[in-house]
Amino acid sequence: MSNQNHMDIEKIMRYLPHRYPFLLVDRVISCEAGKNIVACKNVTVNEPFFQGHFPIKPVMPGVMVIEALAQASGLLAFVTANVTPSEDNIFYFVGIDKARFRRPVVPGDQLILKVELVRKIRTIWKFSARAEVDGKVVANAELMCAPGGV
Repeated sequence: MSNQNHMDIEKIMRYLPHRYPFLLVDRVISCEAGKNIVACKNVTVNEPFFQGHFPIKPVMPGVMVIEALAQASGLLAFVTANVTPSEDNIFYFVGIDKARFRRPVVPGDQLILKVELVRKIRTIWKFSARAEVDGKVVANAELMCAPGGV
């Protein structure tokens, strides 16, 4: 399974253990194992976090944008390792560096998640990740994950 051009929600749910309300990847547009992934999250006013962030002017919390990028990174790691999650096979988000938030994400936006595998050293996978809306960067970070059993 070295090259996944597209993934619908059913395939995403085979690779990610997350479920509502915490599954933040709706579709994979392209994925090349060992290299990169482009995915999307359609942001709607129905997201549970908008009730409290903020009731008068809804803004997607930056930590949720980072979580969406981490989930896209996890998808790339699972595809690259050619495994699916199980009790013995799961990737944990273990680090973040250089996170920057550049623009607010609001209902109606389509968040495009672009992640590149930078390197794998022993068990640590490092990714360069950015989220875009309408071709403009809204957030970027360096993310790290590592495999571990539950």
